[in-house]
Amino acid sequence: MSDLSTLISALKRLLPERQVLNDPDTLQASSHDTWPLSTKLRRLGCHDYQADVVVKVTDEQQIQEVLALATAQDIPVTPRALASSVTGQPLPTRGGIVLDLTEMTQHRDINTTNLTVEVSAGYNGGKLEDELQAMGWTLGHSPQSLYQSSVGGWLSTLATGQFSSYYGGIEGLITAYTVILATGERIRLKASPRAAMGPDLRQLFIGAEGTLGVVTSVQLKIFPLPQTRLYETLELPSVEAGLEIMREQAMSGLRPFLLRLYDTAEARHAMQNPAQDKPVMFLGTQGVNAIAHAEMEAFMSIVRRHGGITLGSQGVLKWMERRFDFSTVENLLDTTGGFAETIEVAHTWDGIGDLYHALNKALTPLAGEVLSHFSHVYPQGTSMYMILLGQEASDREAVEKLRAIWREAMRVCLEHNAELSHHHGGGLVRSPYARESLGSSHMLLRRLKHALDPNGILNPGKLGLN
Repeated sequence: MSDLSTLISALKRLLPERQVLNDPDTLQASSHDTWPLSTKLRRLGCHDYQADVVVKVTDEQQIQEVLALATAQDIPVTPRALASSVTGQPLPTRGGIVLDLTEMTQHRDINTTNLTVEVSAGYNGGKLEDELQAMGWTLGHSPQSLYQSSVGGWLSTLATGQFSSYYGGIEGLITAYTVILATGERIRLKASPRAAMGPDLRQLFIGAEGTLGVVTSVQLKIFPLPQTRLYETLELPSVEAGLEIMREQAMSGLRPFLLRLYDTAEARHAMQNPAQDKPVMFLGTQGVNAIAHAEMEAFMSIVRRHGGITLGSQGVLKWMERRFDFSTVENLLDTTGGFAETIEVAHTWDGIGDLYHALNKALTPLAGEVLSHFSHVYPQGTSMYMILLGQEASDREAVEKLRAIWREAMRVCLEHNAELSHHHGGGLVRSPYARESLGSSHMLLRRLKHALDPNGILNPGKLGLN
């Protein structure tokens, strides 16, 4: 990399001086995200992933100029927006520039005829959803991090939301977007409403975690708010019964907007009832009144066939009120020696049950509590989300325990041929396992990387890329 003073001087010739920062506080702040391991390291005063300079860009032209400079001088660039990642995506592994997108000029363009909204990539997702709902619309995309994450971040990490069984993941909700390549070129990718001129290149940067380009604006689908929503809380005889219910509803073509299966350990938390002694399922159907009721009745017939009973709607309604609350994990991480982690994976119907038992067996010795739920249902399988909570004597011991948890979790998933991530992406924590997980397709990713980012400057160290 070029001499730091030379780099900073070059950046200040491109941008106003106030946008080029290398003071210790700014550099340290940009070396962390909401990855639990990063949170514990911050408490210890460890800032391992630190850039040489933070550049706060305000428009596309500035991004183009910074990336062109970085490519010419072989300077690593790590894009960063609201940093709600829980796996280390926006953390620099080789110093260089952190490209801070939080001060990008924000725009919003709603087209209620075409049912789309276009916003700048740094737009806060919760803010956008609130604005749309006030006008009778919704994105249909509702991750737990809704109010802490950006639209561009959703695209870059291949995110999904709590209602994905109805609306789908972010890959199906994007209609167009703009990206800046490492060389500074601006690319627009779209399909209006569908295009058959070659491969669907819109998929190229979705989930690429900023390793192939920097997303600057995104066009998303919008949906009218549903006429009716119905809710049921269900108690089930076993996790296996719940998984079979999920598989049968997917096979039947039912589309509940909410479908979550909690094992007994997490059901106690979900129901806020320490005495809960069986798995629980949260169910919601929506749409025009007749369809919402018909789907609920069809779903309940499957539930009854597998020994499930209804507990009424209050359990799920209370969860709906607090579904963005992540304070249990945050508060534990903020205590000396406290640790918490969330690991989400996915598998096919014929593999998810064995994976659940194997992960619980491997991880139970490493944490005080191991909680599991299943959501994001597909005809071929489902995701599984695990929450691990525990306490060690010191933060350093907590750091080592978190590292051990990830090693064990990834080992078990690879042994079971499961998907290593369903919606949090790879980041730093999964990058060491990316080549084994992706197999021969990783060669294609490396070739794409070389073609689009020949000097390898964009977000190095992610997805098994140097």
